[in-house]
Amino acid sequence: MKKTLTSLLCAAMSLTLLTLACGEDDPVPPGAPAPLEDGGVLWKDCDAARDGGDCAAGETCRFVEHYGRSICVPACDPQGQCAPQGACCVGAEDGGAGYCVANEVCEAVDAGSDDAGSTDAGSDDAGIVDSGTDAGDVIPDAGETTDAGTDPGPDGGEKGDAGAVVDAGTTVDAGTTVDAGTTVDAGTTVDAGTVVDAGTTVDAGTTVDAGTTVDAGTTVDAGTTVDAGTTVDAGTTVDAGTTVDAGTTVDAGTTVDAGTTVDAGTDAGTVVDAGTDAGTGTGYTNIRIMAANLTSGNGQDYDLGHGIRLMQGVKPDVILVQEFNYKNNTATDIREMVDQVGGTGASYFREGGAQIPNGIISRWPIIESGEWTDPQVSNRDFAWARIDIPGPKDLWAISVHLLTASAGERNTEANSLVSRIKANIPTGDYLVIGGDFNTDTRSEACFTTFKQVVDVAGPYPVDKNNKDGTNAGRTKPYDHVIVDSDLRQWQQATVIQGATSSSTFVNGLVLDSRVYTPISEIAPALSGDSGASSMQHMGVVKDFRVPNF
Repeated sequence: MKKTLTSLLCAAMSLTLLTLACGEDDPVPPGAPAPLEDGGVLWKDCDAARDGGDCAAGETCRFVEHYGRSICVPACDPQGQCAPQGACCVGAEDGGAGYCVANEVCEAVDAGSDDAGSTDAGSDDAGIVDSGTDAGDVIPDAGETTDAGTDPGPDGGEKGDAGAVVDAGTTVDAGTTVDAGTTVDAGTTVDAGTVVDAGTTVDAGTTVDAGTTVDAGTTVDAGTTVDAGTTVDAGTTVDAGTTVDAGTTVDAGTTVDAGTTVDAGTDAGTVVDAGTDAGTGTGYTNIRIMAANLTSGNGQDYDLGHGIRLMQGVKPDVILVQEFNYKNNTATDIREMVDQVGGTGASYFREGGAQIPNGIISRWPIIESGEWTDPQVSNRDFAWARIDIPGPKDLWAISVHLLTASAGERNTEANSLVSRIKANIPTGDYLVIGGDFNTDTRSEACFTTFKQVVDVAGPYPVDKNNKDGTNAGRTKPYDHVIVDSDLRQWQQATVIQGATSSSTFVNGLVLDSRVYTPISEIAPALSGDSGASSMQHMGVVKDFRVPNF
């Protein structure tokens, strides 16, 4: 294109000089600006895409139809004078101002006519076009039916309009390094031209894309509010179909959840996610929750296996674990313990940096988890997890280990925890607080405090002998599983099913293998496990049957 324009310009200059030399009476109208003494031209070529950066002070880069390109023209007053070779031409769009152009082309300046830019190049003037106006800023641009490179008659491509240095296909607009058909937009490995982008109703060539008020090729480009097919969009390592999400910045229509490697399908239509768990919609789901501070030996850990066997024996779905230590506490070690008591598909959370950490093990996906500071002790905190159980509600489980020091300190801990619950847990979800409370009686102040968020009333779980104490001596209610009223209404009898027999505990079970008969119902637990060295607590189990709708 540049070589062609240069050749045409040279030919026109040569013809003009030849005509002047021969003294023709009727010279051919010049097709190029008159030459200067230094070999240049009176009106210098310029690039409108560069905002007239080639022009001198006081000059403006304007498109002159007579020459078929943009040149630098000085502004003039209609009453003023231009160079001897020039005339002050006034364009309709200029509000009465004018520009000095060659005498022979003044009449060729088209201002506001039905030209090849009236519907395209961004203004109503295709004769002289302001360098500050980009094709597509006002009127639909690249990709429209009246746009760049289409019909050579009323549209661009032939004259000083669409497809020229001002409009589509230039460094400013569609089809450039900034816009459609470039490394950013249509037809690249990132954007249009992939299975997500080019050629769809959202991409280049539609009423949403190139040449809108946002302009094709900007950071808010083709079709969507963020673009289509960029590094943040469809088909990338961050977005749809990845291990992190399913189509949005975090999820598929939600703030946390659906279909990720953490969830694997969640509750339909809830605020958490979209999609469904297996078995949702109709019916009910049985949930067995267990509080377990069942360490033995001198290390406050589960290495000796007594506590692990007790948990395996009652097959809980959710376990609120205290003193969650196993072997060297490596990730592999903890995973090994979780697999033994919850199964290889279980999720878990274990607080970090604690001497005797609390934690939660769940048969269902844990979609959020963390720890809240226990204000009375430094070697553990309150561990919490948000569990995506079947049905429209989530289960928030909190594993606690209150101090033995005094009832007053335990109430201080309870007040702190209740404040955290009120600030963070939706009232519409289910809530369970469980673990080792170290409470001497059921009338302690901490139960009155907990009553703000959970139901602490009896009846209470018992063992085979109808005793409800959970300390080693079976005289104090150390351990608890207490739930909010929403979940309490769905409590059902705990039925322990053995190979050949079963036992029913209407209000829940206090698990003491020393008195449980037949022991085969809680295999692989052994009769002596609950009496192992330094085993100071009994497990507590409650069952619930929650609706999936």
